[in-house]
Amino acid sequence: MAVSKKSEAGEKTRKAKKPARKILVIVESPAKAKTIEKYLGDSYTVKASMGHLIDLPKSRMAIDVDHEFEPEYITVRGRAKLLKELQGDAKKSGEVLLASDNDREGEAIAWHLRNAISAKSKNVPIKRISFNEITPQAIKEAVGNPAGIDEAKVNAQKARRVLDRLVGYNLSPLLWKKVKNGLSAGRVQSVALRLICEREKEVEQFIPDEYWTLDADFKTDKTARHLRAQLVSWRGKKPELKSEAEVTEIIEKLKNAECAVTDIRETEKTVKPKPPFTTSQMQQTAANRLGFTSKKTMQVAQQLYEGVNIGESRVGLITYMRTDSVRISRLALEEVRDWIARNYPADLPEAPCEYAVGKKAQDAHEAIRPTYVEYTPDSLKEFLSKDQLRLYSIIWERFTACQMENAKTKTVSIDIGAGAAGGDFAAEGIFRIAGTKILRKGFMQVLKLLASKDEKSASVPALKVKDPLKAEKFYSEQHFTQGPPRYTDASIIKTLEEKGIGRPSTYAPTISVLLDRYYVTRSNKQLVPTMLGKMISGMLSEYFPHVVDAAFTATMETKLDEVEENKTSWPEMIREFYDPFKAQVDEVGKTLESYKGSLDEMTDLVCEKCGKPMVKKLGRFGFFLACSGFPECKNTRSIPLAKCPKCGGDVVARKTRGRGKEFYGCANYPDCDFISHFKPLPDQVCPKCGWFMVEKYDKKNGAHKGCINPACDYLHSSEEGEDA
Repeated sequence: MAVSKKSEAGEKTRKAKKPARKILVIVESPAKAKTIEKYLGDSYTVKASMGHLIDLPKSRMAIDVDHEFEPEYITVRGRAKLLKELQGDAKKSGEVLLASDNDREGEAIAWHLRNAISAKSKNVPIKRISFNEITPQAIKEAVGNPAGIDEAKVNAQKARRVLDRLVGYNLSPLLWKKVKNGLSAGRVQSVALRLICEREKEVEQFIPDEYWTLDADFKTDKTARHLRAQLVSWRGKKPELKSEAEVTEIIEKLKNAECAVTDIRETEKTVKPKPPFTTSQMQQTAANRLGFTSKKTMQVAQQLYEGVNIGESRVGLITYMRTDSVRISRLALEEVRDWIARNYPADLPEAPCEYAVGKKAQDAHEAIRPTYVEYTPDSLKEFLSKDQLRLYSIIWERFTACQMENAKTKTVSIDIGAGAAGGDFAAEGIFRIAGTKILRKGFMQVLKLLASKDEKSASVPALKVKDPLKAEKFYSEQHFTQGPPRYTDASIIKTLEEKGIGRPSTYAPTISVLLDRYYVTRSNKQLVPTMLGKMISGMLSEYFPHVVDAAFTATMETKLDEVEENKTSWPEMIREFYDPFKAQVDEVGKTLESYKGSLDEMTDLVCEKCGKPMVKKLGRFGFFLACSGFPECKNTRSIPLAKCPKCGGDVVARKTRGRGKEFYGCANYPDCDFISHFKPLPDQVCPKCGWFMVEKYDKKNGAHKGCINPACDYLHSSEEGEDA
């Protein structure tokens, strides 16, 4: 049958109208998908994998130790439906672009997705794209330049995953068998725990020494205000005032002494801006300046990176937040220098400021910086939450400041001599006052949350040598020497980085795992090991010293980097570690006596329900008392920590209603209402009054020991109020 030309034309039109297949872009999170979808238009579909869809099972080791440590991957429980949807979307697409994060974990996610999609749709082209920031320009550039999967980066992630699985799934069963069910051990976490426990031992062993300082208010005719200065020299030596009596003696000698300016020194200093943030520096600064935990910092940074609605547009406000580099792209340098030229032209250096990348840095990503320097913190106030704005502000300030001129300061130090009047003025005591004046603000002009002490310090009045002064009033103050500080999020991250333990992506999870397992608790932002944490750390340190050795762990990190650089075969690296490690695990399993039950301690206390003796046991949240008649009697109660100074009863840990904040009160409540917000120190009684000793904390003195009795002056700060 002949086909008319008209019908042929209609068929061609129908074929021409057939829509082209869309390109599927797969990212990790819905927030990121939402941002990127706005940039790419109708030809693209953007879906989220929600992290790993394929991983090792949790129920078993799933590592073939006899055949190159090949991992046995499965679809993550509860994620099969999503994986099937993505496979279906890929089948209907003309091309698939895998856009997971540009790091080891992201590369592994892309690798698993490629394999899973290829198994169902062999003819669909699958490519990898990566970017450092979520902006229209960066996304379009990435889409226009797709590449393949970085197999070396995948191998590095696989090696880390296998290594951590071998350590955890060998040590944890050993702890269950020898110590207590439900315990676990990890490679990097165990090293961090050891550091925290060793520091705690130093804190506990430290004995504070008493010392005093002496300040004085001086009056001069040249200014209406008093000058507060501190005694820095007494009879030619640095004053070592051990008691109030010594201070009182000096005050008596200087009460009516002749005083005059004996020396004035001026020192000019050039202050350079700090480099832009790396992950660890951002976490440390956010902890110190904003009071953020490392986990919170990374959560807020993730929000800023993935995209925030700014009016009608949606934009990623910072570059990728997991990096160990201070490198800045050429385009970003041009943009920030243009902004400085328009807003602070006098503080624009002739050439861009360059910062050296650390020797241990992988330098895979740029430093953390704002994607658009035009988005100043002030311009974003109405669009960001309080936490987002504060974190964005320090990122923006640090980056912008790093490309501005140095600041210059002048410090004036004035020595005031105080001594007996006579023919030749002889100063027995030297009091010193110092003040700093900013000569040139430079980069400090853009700092608000990151403003330095130099910028905030007051200047001193204009005085000359021999100008007379009068000591109006003396102020003596008691102090106690401070022991080593406990680790905080900021300081443990700094230590881990300095020792080469972990990488930018692991700092926050390491701290979180220790807290979740209750090996460590937070107290006044300090990381304090629990009894359980100390026990686990002690056992691992004794029987597996290599596993918890900082230098050894750092070496393993370096080898993982070499795997990513294609310098080392990952199965060989794992074999070198695993064989001696497994032999040690087997040996300890045979020879180590079980700790189970050995920690149980019979007490003289009696169960108030059945009359049987109470046993001291170790639980997930520390020691507690349990009835020896278990399981017939399931009575438990808290361990007595001290004797109540009011009624002689037991002081135990209690928690407030609602927020569950811990405090310490008498077990005889409500008959006795004694409470303390400070934790009693075990077996430590005040030698002066007999009340129990506690560990106190205040911003001025940090953590320090003291008597709980407000009327007792033994190791008791004069500025503390009654907290009991």
